Amino acid sequence: MADALRRIGPFASRAAPLFWLVVTVAFTFLGLLAITFVIGRVVPIDPVLAVVGDRASRETYEAARLAMGLDDPMIVQFARYVLDVVQGDLGRSVGTGRPVAEDLARVFPATLEMATLGIIIGVVVGVPMGVIAAARQGTWIDQVIRVLGLAGYAIPAFWLGLVGLVIFYAKFRLVGGPGRIDIFMDGMVPVRTGLLLIDSLIAGDMRAFRSAFSHIVLPATILGFFSLAYIARMTRSFMLEQLGQEYIITARVKGAPERVIIWRHAFRPIRVQLITVIGLSYAGLLEGSVMIETVFSWPGIGNYLTTALLNADMNAVLGATLVIGAVFIGINKGSDLLYRLLDPRARA
Repeated sequence: MADALRRIGPFASRAAPLFWLVVTVAFTFLGLLAITFVIGRVVPIDPVLAVVGDRASRETYEAARLAMGLDDPMIVQFARYVLDVVQGDLGRSVGTGRPVAEDLARVFPATLEMATLGIIIGVVVGVPMGVIAAARQGTWIDQVIRVLGLAGYAIPAFWLGLVGLVIFYAKFRLVGGPGRIDIFMDGMVPVRTGLLLIDSLIAGDMRAFRSAFSHIVLPATILGFFSLAYIARMTRSFMLEQLGQEYIITARVKGAPERVIIWRHAFRPIRVQLITVIGLSYAGLLEGSVMIETVFSWPGIGNYLTTALLNADMNAVLGATLVIGAVFIGINKGSDLLYRLLDPRARA
């Protein structure tokens, strides 16, 4: 018995973090379900009227209310709601007449594609900007980068989107206009992943790829601008902290090249911190692209959520909110896992 316990001990110690990760995610998701359930019950919108219409008779109204289970105790309604969500049933959209899960599976890839391209721009541009600003602290380069970072917080997204459309689409015709692809190509690319750029490459349709890229480049760049403003500011802050450490002073005294000091000695320790920053920024792009999607008529989850709110379609609103919350949970926990993989101290 003792030998068996000794053999199980190392396995249990390795499995314990995974067990607690699953428990944490489960309880966090349960809390998210509770919040969305309460929102659906406290908003001044009658879900029965959204289904039967305001001209329905009293008998029809009561029959629909009974069929929807709204006469049951709240705890029973919540248990039913959790069970439906776990089974992938988010209800039926009043606006489209289709299951909300089906609608979200159709619109989410568009947001994912735009946000992914935006975060790539934010990381590729924002991280070097933050490093250079810290290395040139107090110079005009640092001031310019700080002003750009401030502009990323101050400029409204919808205004920048409208200005971008006027200049780059209406004036110079450098990019595609609103929408995800030219109208005459809509529906011509077979859907494999839902990501139009990838699907067009899989189909070997370079004309559709060029059209899709011309449409996504401007909204993704605008999202990337807001992302790089945050990433550059945090990178600069982390780098300034590292450049003030004693080991950096020692490296300079020993005559190490400045480039080696900045990128090898100062930048390496902040990579783990940047994972969390980039993860939060990515999640923010996925849920905060409502304005950009509205301006560019982008058929993503932000546009879907806005339409559902205007139509008082609570099943669609709660379903979209649940998906966005789940994305935040997934990216946050994924960042924690990468943090542990890259930082031995976190594993300890």
